Amino acid sequence: MIIFARKGFGAMLGSLLLVAVSGAMALEPPVEPPPPDSLGQLLELLQQEKRLSQKENKQRLAAFRAQKANQQKILDQEKAALNKEKKRGVQLEQRFDQNEKNLEQLTETLRQRVGNLGELFGVVRQVAGDTQGLLEVSPTAAQLPDRGAVLAKLAQSKALPTIAELEDLWLIMHGEMTASAEVQRFDSEVVNAQGHEQTQSVTRIGLFGAISEGQYLRYSAGTAKFQILPRQPESRVLSTAAAFEAGQSGYHPLAIDPTRGVILTLLMQSPNIFERVAQGRVVGYIILSLGAVGLLLGLTRLLQLMVQGRRIDQQINTTQANSNNPLGLLMMVRDEHSDADYDRLERKLDEVLVQAAGKLEQGIAIIKLIATVAPLLGLLGTVIGMIGTFQAITLFGTGDPKLMAGGISEALVTTMLGLIVAVPLIFLHSLVQARSKRLVQLLEEQSVGYIARQVEVPAANS
Repeated sequence: MIIFARKGFGAMLGSLLLVAVSGAMALEPPVEPPPPDSLGQLLELLQQEKRLSQKENKQRLAAFRAQKANQQKILDQEKAALNKEKKRGVQLEQRFDQNEKNLEQLTETLRQRVGNLGELFGVVRQVAGDTQGLLEVSPTAAQLPDRGAVLAKLAQSKALPTIAELEDLWLIMHGEMTASAEVQRFDSEVVNAQGHEQTQSVTRIGLFGAISEGQYLRYSAGTAKFQILPRQPESRVLSTAAAFEAGQSGYHPLAIDPTRGVILTLLMQSPNIFERVAQGRVVGYIILSLGAVGLLLGLTRLLQLMVQGRRIDQQINTTQANSNNPLGLLMMVRDEHSDADYDRLERKLDEVLVQAAGKLEQGIAIIKLIATVAPLLGLLGTVIGMIGTFQAITLFGTGDPKLMAGGISEALVTTMLGLIVAVPLIFLHSLVQARSKRLVQLLEEQSVGYIARQVEVPAANS
């Protein structure tokens, strides 16, 4: 309202100035008198100037008096306009207050009418966000990449969703449910283990995964492309995948991951036998080296004993001595000293028997030694691994289990390798030792028999 008053006063002042200026412009411009030549002319000129000034003042006063009535009229008009604007301001203020009351009533009415719909729309936004997260990692995203934008807009919207948006959400969810029961084949970009991209025919099995060229794929949400698993399942599983992909119709067996890739991911993370052995580090390699030496030595000795046993069995069935087996050597010594006395024959046979027993028992003690040392080396690796684990705990604490995994793996793997080496070597040692003892016992029995017959011959002759 003050603004209106100022506007009225400014208009009035402008009108007064306009009248004054117009009155001044109505006067005739003064005429320049000629310069005076004497004092009398100067006096006359001054008097003339005075008369002109008086005449101009009279004209100005008359013009001002003539405009006085008009100025009062303008002032009255401005005052009337000011009063009108004041009344209009009061009316607007009343209307503003009334609008605020109406707005409060309408807001309360809207809240009452929305009621449970507000919670429903909140659930809709939550479902849209959850669905967006599921669809980002779904294999169907490679075929329908534009669904995420619709769901993201609905999940982040602060306004109430429209019917069209609710229908879009329903259609997207229904389409995903329908795709979970379909097997489709399409062309898509596939990233191999070396990181190269190429277009391949991909067979999608519902939402459980995809295969291409007999290999299992994993959909990456970051790159929005399929990736070949760097570590594939065993060959019998891959054979079913290749047969399923080659089939055109009907039912075919196929191994799928019901967890939608979790098991296949764990398969990639789980180490194979070579990686597991590598976790044993230096101690593990030493144990395996000793185990290989012991196994090779044991198998070699077992093969040699089997050959010697076959030769001895053949020698028992013949009277002709053969030098390729210990029993044949005993027979040759018996024949050479057939006329010798009892003591001399016994010494000669014992000499051959000791040499033969030494050859038959050669290397058996080394096998037993390796079988005994392997668990001790495994225990040594366990101690070394636990020392590394405690050092990691001292430096970094127990917040990250991965820092301790290396030492624990070394501790457990070396123990496992020690037992793996020791158990078969113990059985191999027992087998080799038993066969060696049987052959030595057979040779001792034959030697005793030769001596007994040597003693019985003189007694029979006497």
